Amino acid sequence: MAHPIKHFVTITNHRHAVIRHCFKAGIGFQGLRHDLSKYMPSEFINGAKFYDGSRSPNELERLENGYSAAWLHHKGRNKHHFEYWNDYNPIIKKYAPVKMPVNYVIEMFCDRVAASKIYQKDKYTDAHPIDYFERGRDKRVIHEETSALLEKLLKMLRDEGEDKTFEYIRNELRNKKDY
Repeated sequence: MAHPIKHFVTITNHRHAVIRHCFKAGIGFQGLRHDLSKYMPSEFINGAKFYDGSRSPNELERLENGYSAAWLHHKGRNKHHFEYWNDYNPIIKKYAPVKMPVNYVIEMFCDRVAASKIYQKDKYTDAHPIDYFERGRDKRVIHEETSALLEKLLKMLRDEGEDKTFEYIRNELRNKKDY
């Protein structure tokens, strides 16, 4: 059964949480563009159809169809997803992960924290985002330096809290072109 209003509320609450985090991280204007593709029919319709409120509708769409059309559309348009950053490598002659620009790693961090808060609700702790990241380690195809930076930020969040982590991001990462 489709739940367009509940899905709309969930994705909007998530987007607003990411925007708040992006402003805390010093990339506020980038955050304002976060996940706008989720409102496009190619993503929104399937999101509403597979919405259950406890996890990403993409997971449920995959269970039914063997793939998620909404996710394929989404990851191809949103540079804060490491899946966007795969390209043909002429040296090894196959597709491989590419190192993400630091501003998109920061947005990915903000996205993961916000998603954990939205789905965990009152059960959220600063350990949830790193726990989720570690559970998916064996399934990910991500550039090793990108993975290491994201993991560092998620562990900092768990161990030192949001304020310290966002301060680090603003002071150390925001103006760097590389990591």
